[in-house]
Amino acid sequence: MTGPRIRKGWRTVRAACSAAVLAAGLLMAATSPSQAVAQGPCDIYAAGSTPCVAAHSTTRALYATYGGPLYQVRRASDNGLKDIGPLGAGGYADAAAQDAFCAGTSCVITALYDQTGKGNHLTQAPRGHFPGPAAGGSDNLANAVEAPVTVAGHKAYGVYVAPGTGYRNNHTSGIATGDQPEGMYAVLDGTHFNGGCCFDYGNAETTGNDDGNGTMEAIYFGDNKGWGYGSGTGPWVMADLENGLFSGVNRGYNANDPSVANRFQTAIVKGGPNQWAIRGGNAQAGGLSTYYSGVRPNAPGYNPMKKQGAIILGIGGDNSTTGAGTFYEGVMTSGYPSDATESAVQANIAAAGYSSAPTGTPGALTPGSRISLRATTACCTTGYLRHDDTDAKVVLSTVDPSGPAAAKAAATWTVRAGLADTSCLSFESADAPGRFLRHRNFQLYLNDDDGGGTFAQDATFCPTPGNSGQGSSFRSVNYPAKYLRHYAYTAYTASDGGSNSWDSAASWAADTSWLVQQPLS
Repeated sequence: MTGPRIRKGWRTVRAACSAAVLAAGLLMAATSPSQAVAQGPCDIYAAGSTPCVAAHSTTRALYATYGGPLYQVRRASDNGLKDIGPLGAGGYADAAAQDAFCAGTSCVITALYDQTGKGNHLTQAPRGHFPGPAAGGSDNLANAVEAPVTVAGHKAYGVYVAPGTGYRNNHTSGIATGDQPEGMYAVLDGTHFNGGCCFDYGNAETTGNDDGNGTMEAIYFGDNKGWGYGSGTGPWVMADLENGLFSGVNRGYNANDPSVANRFQTAIVKGGPNQWAIRGGNAQAGGLSTYYSGVRPNAPGYNPMKKQGAIILGIGGDNSTTGAGTFYEGVMTSGYPSDATESAVQANIAAAGYSSAPTGTPGALTPGSRISLRATTACCTTGYLRHDDTDAKVVLSTVDPSGPAAAKAAATWTVRAGLADTSCLSFESADAPGRFLRHRNFQLYLNDDDGGGTFAQDATFCPTPGNSGQGSSFRSVNYPAKYLRHYAYTAYTASDGGSNSWDSAASWAADTSWLVQQPLS
């Protein structure tokens, strides 16, 4: 698959950055949808003499005066492309433009534009040492609606990286090579991760191969313990330096690298001649902690470094594609930023107002709302659709509204725009974010997205008036004759009569009709 057609003719128009005091008190949040902030992260880095050389975000402008495109989407219905920019210079992403363009179909993110003007855009990662799942060994592109978020109350979307999804630029400008100093940060979803290799953002090989120790310098986020790890059970912010995920100066365990428990996480890695650091903090509030700062790792091949200057997102330097995570914004700098500069950037991030709070009316079938689905069949009117505690199956089970919190949470769903058709709906587990209701072999499960189009279709349901005349029914987008049904207290997609036991015509209309109710949790 070829890369996106990046629209020609746009240019970054940015006034020269004046010197600024690096203090959180000078950072002002926007007061209207189009008003620019006083400073963006890259203005702060420039004032600290470590300017951005790559700046990527699908949620906001990272310079106070940036008004160019943030990212590009492609819709499935006609392969049309659209650039999504901020609402105004220095502002937040115009999510409404994406929603209008993708209405009634699905969209993928084809490009993350570099806001520095250096052209360091991120596009579909090509085949590397490890082939991706897309045509020609390329990686998948992220579903454009799978990571909704609000920033200062404005709707936006992150980059949801399922295993197999990846972005890359092997032909960059101004990115550190060799032992040159650099810094980088990323704002990530602290709840979306796995142990695969490797969910990274940063500096990698230009060859797509493992070119040896020290040929990478990237932020890693996940709970992989194969090379290094920190305290607790993870996930951890670590540095991917090739052939090693380092949590400190030594290979393996380093106690000062803590497990992350933040919904939104600021992750920082920086490196220079025989020095490097890992820092991090809550992207919604507070300052940064230093997890490690000191000399290069106590292992051969990392001093001096041999960085090559490609940029990756969601994958390892050799295109290893088993990692998972969600990216909202990040930059790379020229030079080794001071702790004071990074602290001011962290204050700016916290002031941006990242939030995952439900945005819709509770109990309504609108994206962003939370609901619970209650059966209407006479036998089972105290039964709710929920995921099972012991496996990934979705079942019908009695849930007491005044009962245990865990049971109520398992029967609560966050409504999302349909992953395969935005005029339909997908249902994300409220207590297991990132996991969606989907059918497989016509039975319903709660699964992580695998990044493919089949999953998106299996997880998309179109609401209709209840087949029994009560409530709502939910038609499978890829099997239009089949509806979400409970049968023998297990959930299926079922037709009205058929060869499977769950297709039985008896009580089919009632079993496929659900009352959309206020969320139990």
